[in-house]
Amino acid sequence: MNIDLRSDTVTQPTPAMLDAMWSAKVGDDVFEEDPTVAELENKLAGLFGMEAGLFCPSGTMTNQIAVKLHTGPQKEVICHKYSHIYLYEAGGIMSNAFASVKLLDGEYGKVAVEDVADAINADDIHAPETSLVALENTMNKGGGSVYSLEEVRPISELCRESKLKLHLDGARIFNALVKTGESAKAWGAMFDTISVCLSKGLGCPVGSVLLGDNETIKRSKRVRKAFGGGMRQAGFLAAAGIYALDHHVERLKEDHQRAEALASVLKLHPNVSEILPVSTNIVIAQLVGVTPKEMLDQLERKGIKAVAFGKDLIRFVTHLDFKDEHLEAFSQRIR
Repeated sequence: MNIDLRSDTVTQPTPAMLDAMWSAKVGDDVFEEDPTVAELENKLAGLFGMEAGLFCPSGTMTNQIAVKLHTGPQKEVICHKYSHIYLYEAGGIMSNAFASVKLLDGEYGKVAVEDVADAINADDIHAPETSLVALENTMNKGGGSVYSLEEVRPISELCRESKLKLHLDGARIFNALVKTGESAKAWGAMFDTISVCLSKGLGCPVGSVLLGDNETIKRSKRVRKAFGGGMRQAGFLAAAGIYALDHHVERLKEDHQRAEALASVLKLHPNVSEILPVSTNIVIAQLVGVTPKEMLDQLERKGIKAVAFGKDLIRFVTHLDFKDEHLEAFSQRIR
């Protein structure tokens, strides 16, 4: 039995999801004639209390569209130094939007309102104009850490007072909502744009949706076209998203439970010195006595896959294809 914990993107569509995909009604989405894409976009917009959505191939594309819309040359985005939009999107902020970046520190990848306030540039010709604040929930590099509404609300109020846009990289937003019990609509009220990824914990093969007001999404379509993201009979993919929203959200709790169990097993390994606090489905282990490559090679020989996540860190991510039998096999092999 192979155990792949590199990411929650490695999942395969379930048989029921495949059935939904095969039976989808489709059309040419670039001509806005795909009914299933429209259904997905409207469904997610409704869940978050936002006006409209735009289906895209990836979360990187939805994030980069938002950054491009909200910034530009001589503008600046404020984000945590471990943000996905900064670290893992191939320099897209600079190459797509020609914008500057101001990087913040913060425990487990989260930023505080005081630090955001201090990072806003004064109206001075020597500095770029601050135009966007970007948050990430859950926070990948923070070990799947979760923002609460009480942490985000003052940042949202600050952005509105300062006439800044606020974007959420919600790659694992449903993991966060399942953890806190907060409502999607309450989160939608905090942000100008939200990127919702479908191909991670929700288990879809492809796709993310950018949410915003009608004017923002209208402008987003032009940027998506320029990025090469206009898709034709995309309803086959969108149908997977609809199925996942109906059937795969509550089960995220199982991933969180298995992540906690997995962390408990890893703590017993002699080469693991520390585990970052486990909030959702991401487990980050700090190593001692071995390099990440050496540890990953050891694991691979036991049929376990993970990824290096820093100088002395490796990451494991639980997902819908990681069941109790995989957890038991993992425990036996680690011990």
